[in-house]
Amino acid sequence: MGVDAVALVPGPNFTRAIGRSFMSHERPFLVVIPADGPAAALVPNLELASWDLVGFDGAVFDWRDQDGYAAAFADLLGHLGISSLAVEGQVMRVFVHHALKAAQPDLTIIEGEREISALRMIKTDEDIAALQSAIDISERALQRTLDSITLGQTEKQIEQTLIKMLFDEGADDLSFHPIVAAGDGSAQPHAHARHDYAVKAGDALLIDFGARKDGFVADITRTVFLDHVTDEGRAVYDTVLQANLAALAVTRAGVTAHDIDDAATQVLEASDFADRIRTKTGHGLGRDVHEAPYIVRGNDMPLPAGTVYTNEPGLYEIGNFGVRIEDDVLITEDGYRTLTHFPKDLMVISC
Repeated sequence: MGVDAVALVPGPNFTRAIGRSFMSHERPFLVVIPADGPAAALVPNLELASWDLVGFDGAVFDWRDQDGYAAAFADLLGHLGISSLAVEGQVMRVFVHHALKAAQPDLTIIEGEREISALRMIKTDEDIAALQSAIDISERALQRTLDSITLGQTEKQIEQTLIKMLFDEGADDLSFHPIVAAGDGSAQPHAHARHDYAVKAGDALLIDFGARKDGFVADITRTVFLDHVTDEGRAVYDTVLQANLAALAVTRAGVTAHDIDDAATQVLEASDFADRIRTKTGHGLGRDVHEAPYIVRGNDMPLPAGTVYTNEPGLYEIGNFGVRIEDDVLITEDGYRTLTHFPKDLMVISC
């Protein structure tokens, strides 16, 4: 990037670099890695005991709440002697940027999110094993949740069951707060479970969720129908499934993100439900639920083997219902491997 150093703040890149996660809160905390020489860190004093466990061998500049952090920033930059710095534009908070500039007004700070986060795009065997563990936990939890559903339950009750099952099956945490949406709620791609909506016969029930395990996350969506499915529901579901399969059919090392999205979207556009398209096909998956690459038309980034992405086409009609089918897919040299194994054929739950 042509800069003297890169700064990381608590988040997925920080955790990947040092092998340990730390909270992002009102106290600035960062590691600066120069092009030449050892890294240095600015660490809140109350975190020093935890920081010692990292085995960091660079200079550490700590600060206490009572004194503020301005002097620590000045000492850090004085020690490094840099004139330019790349930062994570989607992760670093504005007040940390301002503290850097206050300590060294002539410091050039550039946006380096794309280049920094791209280092995580190709997954190692260890990364893939952690992803698979998170996915397996999620799928077991989903099956147990579906088995427990009865008509008259609220979306919120189903959500609470799902969360319990995720932890019962061994999740370290949630990937994100689950989406559990039935009936007209399923037409909102990012709906919130309702306390006052009781599921009824004929509802589409969309569940988008995942477990976090060993630092990596699952992101899975399945849409089922309760008691019975209408002809319209069956037709919409089959269209989404064919779009999902079309994306897989073009997936291999070297394909672009545009090509995958285009393959799926063409199926949706050619259907009777083209006016229900609301989202792109997917996104990268790893330590973050949403990370590079973004599977959307116009993104001509070639995708290397080792990339994991979500294949999640959907159709949504506001006021009616929505369908999304989401798999987690590993790109290989000669094709792909679907890490999700939960059935995708239309499922009608007897409840």
